[in-house]
Amino acid sequence: MTIYDELKARGLIAQVTDEEEIKELINNGKATFYIGFDCTADSLTAGHFMALTLMKRLQQAGNRPIALIGGGTTMIGDPSGRTDMRKMLTKEDIDHNAECFKRQMERFIEFGEGKAMMLNNADWLLNLNYIELLREVGPCFSVNNMLRAECYKQRMEKGLSFLEFNYMIMQSYDFYHLFQNYGCNMEFGGDDQWSNMLGGTELIRRKLGKDAYAMTITLLTDSQGKKMGKTAGNAVWLDPNKTSPF
Repeated sequence: MTIYDELKARGLIAQVTDEEEIKELINNGKATFYIGFDCTADSLTAGHFMALTLMKRLQQAGNRPIALIGGGTTMIGDPSGRTDMRKMLTKEDIDHNAECFKRQMERFIEFGEGKAMMLNNADWLLNLNYIELLREVGPCFSVNNMLRAECYKQRMEKGLSFLEFNYMIMQSYDFYHLFQNYGCNMEFGGDDQWSNMLGGTELIRRKLGKDAYAMTITLLTDSQGKKMGKTAGNAVWLDPNKTSPF
């Protein structure tokens, strides 16, 4: 059984952009892929553990993972799957949470030369010039299409801030940056990230005329079918001080 078939048999794969191409890449160890982790708490959760497990299994199959710490995107806040705006964190809080994430990830994933990479998008997002960014990527995004995206739809009634509206652009820019600088040809993430991930593949296609791919995994949900996330109040934390193993 190939690694792709195994993931499919386990019910982990939710959506893919090009199944045949993705199969070819990950089954033959040709994928350099990333998964993003926004630092909205000081511990990863059981939902993140699913992503880390995927990362580990794909690494064992010869692919190269990039764990992307969202030091920059956390300053904006992802509206995906939420009915209200995220709490704004200080840069100090975000940096502290990022360090906690790093320590936890190192227990599961093998980082180092020729192995997995750990990057922080604050290293490029915080230095962006607003006018230059608008000119570089603004023409590649249709506001009409963005407003139809699932991650924004459910917020339209309660109100969507301009701050959060920019999140898709920032996440897409991450993929674009990683594609250019690290040869990253795939993005993986939870199924609630689908719209943001398509934004990245489209930005790469429009700016560089090249193909990149995206795959989402099924979300870990509670008995009511709600996502078990860091800020939803129903998280199972990987930190034993926050959720006891017993």
